[in-house]
Amino acid sequence: MKTVTITLNSIDKVKNFVNDITRFNSDFDLVSGRYVIDAKSIMGIFSLDLSRPITLNIHNEDEIETILDVLKPYLC
Repeated sequence: MKTVTITLNSIDKVKNFVNDITRFNSDFDLVSGRYVIDAKSIMGIFSLDLSRPITLNIHNEDEIETILDVLKPYLC
């Protein structure tokens, strides 16, 4: 598992993020405080406090470089 910190501070950024990660057949979790949600769930993402950075857990070691390239616009 790889952990990175991302920011999703606009509606368009959230929509693009979900579209980008759904291309991968992997599990992604967003962690904010004591809440852990599926990062592929747009409704779940909007239940988080998006004004602060969020921790993203990536459960895929095989494609990690490709995934990190796709996530560059969201990384802190």
